Amino acid sequence: MRIQLPTLGFGGAPLGNMFKAVPDEQAQATLDAAWQAGIRYYDTSPHYGAGLSEQRFGKFLAGKPRDEFVLSSKVGRLLQPAEQPENAKPFTHELPNRRVIDYSADGARRSIESSLERLGVDRLDVVFIHDVSEDQHGPKWRDYFAEAMQGAAVALTRMREEGMIGGWGLGVNLVEPCRLALEQSDPDLFLLAGRYTLLDHRQALETLFPECAARDVGIVVGGPFNSGVLAGGDHFEYDRIPDEVRRKTERLRLLGERFGVDIRAAALQFCLAHPVVQSVIPGSATPARPAQYVAQLQAGIPADFWQALREQGIVPEEAPLPR
Repeated sequence: MRIQLPTLGFGGAPLGNMFKAVPDEQAQATLDAAWQAGIRYYDTSPHYGAGLSEQRFGKFLAGKPRDEFVLSSKVGRLLQPAEQPENAKPFTHELPNRRVIDYSADGARRSIESSLERLGVDRLDVVFIHDVSEDQHGPKWRDYFAEAMQGAAVALTRMREEGMIGGWGLGVNLVEPCRLALEQSDPDLFLLAGRYTLLDHRQALETLFPECAARDVGIVVGGPFNSGVLAGGDHFEYDRIPDEVRRKTERLRLLGERFGVDIRAAALQFCLAHPVVQSVIPGSATPARPAQYVAQLQAGIPADFWQALREQGIVPEEAPLPR
């Protein structure tokens, strides 16, 4: 792979007050717990809490040696001061900023400059073009995608060539934009959220991942618990849990009980079993979680459990499984 990332990272969306307000002290304690657990890859975005997540990362990382951690953020939404927070779903209690969609080259540069200021660092290791997809923009997404390929992608490629960033890609919740980006540009990796998990993996496995392998493009798996449902939460894809997902999750839970397996551990380890996946980045706003993630990645899972997933059709034969 062109870029080497730590196997386990930390996703910053919950620290932007996703679903609920998180006190600053708790946010800082969670980041400190991640650091103490040995996690050194952090991903954030201007979108998360309208700058709040980046601001909190910046406060925590102040004074940390810059060469000891990897940092990624995103472009596509410029923030402008506003009288009232937007509180754009799924975030609440945001900073008083207004989002302006901008996938142009100039917009990407301005977004990075603002992110660096909020984060208090001199560089980003990876930059993702954020949410240039149908689930975010509806029928207009292809227009935004074209703007991104002609604008932000060109600017980020130049920054990579000049050594200003280590690499770039898309940060999206859908497979199709990633496949188009491979056709039209030269990305290094994709942050694919919720599309390579125990609950949803077939499209990425069958279409995107072979193309990534052929192009030496890596994958960062975001949302390995599908917004929390695989970790016992009450959200799926940032919303209520559909009945079909509840039934599949219950099947996984029962298999976990049968084989003595923590489904959270299985969810994390499944993601990393595929050779194109470089990193998995669960997020949290709870200080106890980072050490748990480390332990879950190291937990032993019997081969019979994985075989049972195959036999019940939860994962297909072609999906690589942990050894």
